[in-house]
Amino acid sequence: MVRRSNENEVQAVRALARLARLLERSSGDLNLAHYRVLSAVAEGHERAARVADRLALGKPTVSAAVESLTKRGLLAREDVAEDRRAATLSLTPVGEKALAAVEVEMLGWIDDLVGRTPDPERVLESLGQLGEALDELAAERAAKRRAR
Repeated sequence: MVRRSNENEVQAVRALARLARLLERSSGDLNLAHYRVLSAVAEGHERAARVADRLALGKPTVSAAVESLTKRGLLAREDVAEDRRAATLSLTPVGEKALAAVEVEMLGWIDDLVGRTPDPERVLESLGQLGEALDELAAERAAKRRAR
């Protein structure tokens, strides 16, 4: 049986899709996947597998993004001595500047957007809660994949 969604859910999904597109357009020469990888590495997820789990992206997608970001000088890779397949990722100084610049632009859009709502603080709080729920969901899915 197909679950019927209510109008608020449909509006929320459409708004999130439009917001994602708006943020991608404001990300300069980084696509949204590259931005997400840089931000995950900045948060301390220093291995590609952890980045993939955190972002709910496939390992090939993350590997391609890491390769591109490394070639552009935004990420540095350092091989892990005890695991030849693994590498530690870190932002380069250029990567830190690029991430900061993109986030300033994105925050400007978010500030403008939520400022148009009746309760901007509540909207920001709700978006923060949504982010926490996404983190929980990503962790659960990663645990299920590892258990297989």
